[in-house]
Amino acid sequence: MTTRHAGCLVALAVLVTPIALHAQIPLEPAPGARVVTITPPGHTGSEPSIAVNPYSPNQVIGVYGGPVVAYSTDSARTFAIADGTAPAGWHGAGDVSIAFGIDGHAYLSYLTIDKLGTASYWGHDAGANGIWVRRSPDGGKTWDSIPAAVKVWPTGHEPDIQAEDMPRIWTDAGRVSPYRGHLYMAWIEWQLDKSIMLFSRSTDDGKTWSTPKRISTHAGLPRDDNGSVVGIIGTVAPDGTMYVVWNDGLTIAFAISHDGGATFQPSRSIMDVGAPYFGGATGIPGLSRAMGVPQIGVDARAGTLYVCWSDFRNGDVDVFLSRSTDHGRTWSKAQRVNDDPIHDGNDQFLQWLAVDPVTGAVYVQFYDRRGDPENRKTRITLARSTDGGKTFTNYDWSDASFTGESAFLGDYMWMAAYDNRVYGIWAEAVSDSSATHRRSPTVIRVGTAEWKDR
Repeated sequence: MTTRHAGCLVALAVLVTPIALHAQIPLEPAPGARVVTITPPGHTGSEPSIAVNPYSPNQVIGVYGGPVVAYSTDSARTFAIADGTAPAGWHGAGDVSIAFGIDGHAYLSYLTIDKLGTASYWGHDAGANGIWVRRSPDGGKTWDSIPAAVKVWPTGHEPDIQAEDMPRIWTDAGRVSPYRGHLYMAWIEWQLDKSIMLFSRSTDDGKTWSTPKRISTHAGLPRDDNGSVVGIIGTVAPDGTMYVVWNDGLTIAFAISHDGGATFQPSRSIMDVGAPYFGGATGIPGLSRAMGVPQIGVDARAGTLYVCWSDFRNGDVDVFLSRSTDHGRTWSKAQRVNDDPIHDGNDQFLQWLAVDPVTGAVYVQFYDRRGDPENRKTRITLARSTDGGKTFTNYDWSDASFTGESAFLGDYMWMAAYDNRVYGIWAEAVSDSSATHRRSPTVIRVGTAEWKDR
């Protein structure tokens, strides 16, 4: 062998070795993993939410679309579709979220809209729109026939009309909380010159809602793009303290209420993050767009707060978590939740966080493209931590990979956990040979997993 050829072989070995070291080992399946499709045959959906009834944990509700409600009485093994949940008299509806409160009542929030404003600048020339809440006393099978209005522009001709967007609902069901039974709602309001976060509460089982008030100290830009405020959501500690987070530009904003939402401390930034929108040059292949906005959860036993989000500070998109052990005064450095090799070029995105109120275990689910050199084949990963969010074990939660073209998986997925059982809901792109689509259609799937340890 000539010296030149030997040198080539050495160089080739140097090039190959790091690749071999980064080869992906298949993830262990989540224990007891089961995945079902809840969209009826021929139907599509995106932007889902899910909740489990802590008073009757066999009751699980998944919602999506405009709004469609799928309810289960057997711990998410099978689902039925509820009748009469689509709002009458509106062109469209969506941005659903679902939560259980005291006595096992379920609450569904959604927005209605007749016309968006100018493209991506919705406060300009906005049309009729509104935010509503409906209640179910029986695990999602039936719902109040008349929804409660939270904030509504009924005609589209109001002189000061704004555009309301992305409402989220949560509840205080704490047994010792002085605000037990309160319901909370927050959302984005698009105005001509800014975007702000609004908040409302109900103290009468969702029948009426307080006059919305602004809780975002800093305003975002007025366009639905990077620089706006987006993705608000809250959680409640056992003593009734409420913690709320959202994305504000390149930071995560944080606000606290100690009096059941009557007042809030001035919001402040707690974490520097990447831009929340993944689209255009920063897009994820095969998707029309995705988002990395945060979620917050609290360990009811230890009091630890957790915030989870995703961004591309490492080149490809990763999922991150920070925790606070002093009621939100200070926060740990961002740590990766996904455990594939850093800078491997594979995206993990559109995460959701849930904290088990019984065990304190922390769960994060996300779309995962590890193991595909083309960064296209997508699965669902479920990460679990039992040491206060210090370390996570990643599990595979899919029964098959999927790909898509310009697919809209939504701006969020959702997850709930209760007593070592986990319920996730997400959208998956599907192939459709019956017609030519510029955008792959999506269906809604629900995954369950269960741990036996304590």
